[in-house]
Amino acid sequence: MTHSRWKALRERKLAEGFTEPEDVAEARREIRLSMALAQAVYDRRAELGLTQTELAARAGLTQAKISRIEGSDTVPTLPLLAKLAKALDATLNIALDNDDTQVSFTGHRTDAA
Repeated sequence: MTHSRWKALRERKLAEGFTEPEDVAEARREIRLSMALAQAVYDRRAELGLTQTELAARAGLTQAKISRIEGSDTVPTLPLLAKLAKALDATLNIALDNDDTQVSFTGHRTDAA
């Protein structure tokens, strides 16, 4: 089944009053959070023009660990998130509110005057 077909089927079921079991809904929320973090890391790394290997070296991690983070294959600890923020020269912003999750890195300003 293609993703678009699956999504259409899911939307039809929801429109008909189908509700997901709570454990499925919770798993979906966790996946969204992991994917939001993965996208934020990728976006900031790309903004800086870094490879995964270069980011890994800056953060004291392995390239494979960066790949797992960007692939939503791992849930980083708070100390690891702090390393990532420092390596990306940014502040990590996470906003959690029910089904609305926002994750972003805000680059530090370096004003050379």
